Amino acid sequence: MRDTRRRRIVLVVLLMVSVTLIALGGGSSGPGKALRSMGGAVFGPVQRAVASAWQPVYDFFGGLGRNDQARLQQLQRENDQLRLAARANAYDHSRAAELDSLLKIKDLGGYTIVTAQVIATGPAQGFANTILLDAGSHDGLKVGMTVINGDGLVGRIKTITGSTATVLLVIDPNFKVGARLADSQQIGYASGGGSDGPLTYTPFDNQQLMTPGEPVVTNQDATFPGGIPIGKIQEVQGSVGTQGRTATIQPYVHVSSLDVVGVVVVPPRTDPRNAVLPTPIPSPSSSATGPSQGPSTGASPGASASTGSKPKPSPSKS
Repeated sequence: MRDTRRRRIVLVVLLMVSVTLIALGGGSSGPGKALRSMGGAVFGPVQRAVASAWQPVYDFFGGLGRNDQARLQQLQRENDQLRLAARANAYDHSRAAELDSLLKIKDLGGYTIVTAQVIATGPAQGFANTILLDAGSHDGLKVGMTVINGDGLVGRIKTITGSTATVLLVIDPNFKVGARLADSQQIGYASGGGSDGPLTYTPFDNQQLMTPGEPVVTNQDATFPGGIPIGKIQEVQGSVGTQGRTATIQPYVHVSSLDVVGVVVVPPRTDPRNAVLPTPIPSPSSSATGPSQGPSTGASPGASASTGSKPKPSPSKS
């Protein structure tokens, strides 16, 4: 009880002092003014000294925060620029690799080409699987010309304008091309299966032996240049000698990711046979195929078809 009473007395005294100070400080004159003046005289210098001492510290940390924010924004801008540059470099490298592969297949086959960029994909002119190129008749292109990329056969030009060309893709059901089996040299034709699925190979002779994994290339005729890789035999349907015997072909070209292509404006003077395949397959002996059917068994990948020991020069480049 004694402690509680003492606390109450102290509380009452403090309240009275507070009321007294409020009353004294309420006017612009009298003792309140004198007390304020005295307090200002005593504590003013102290406040100014403390403010002077802490102001540089406050300015430093405040400025540090503002500088950090500006620096952060600058770093963010630089990071965005670097990210865009990295994407551009990756695209440039990919495009350069595609162009390099295209030039290799051109040189190996002796094709004269005009390079073009794929600018659109989708159905056009009643065909389900087409692409649009940024080159046309002004660049020397014509309807019917064959289109390739670094992997092989892409398709054939169906319609053309001065600055664009519509290409019917090899996978379209309306697409057909004369084909030849790289191992046996037997011929038939390949047709599109639609979408991004396999092609169909139909032999001219039902007695043909078709082996899974065997490469298939174009057979040179009045429509298509020869030796362009089409794909590999995937599965054979039917037994030897049966009617309607076919095989599926897994195409080399992924039509869903086409970018840089080449249009063959001048075909090679002789069929390059298997020289354009990634790993050239030796052609049959001359006694079986004739003296000018392809490079000899020991020919290098870049050798051209020839009847003699020296390779023929490639046609002039466009």
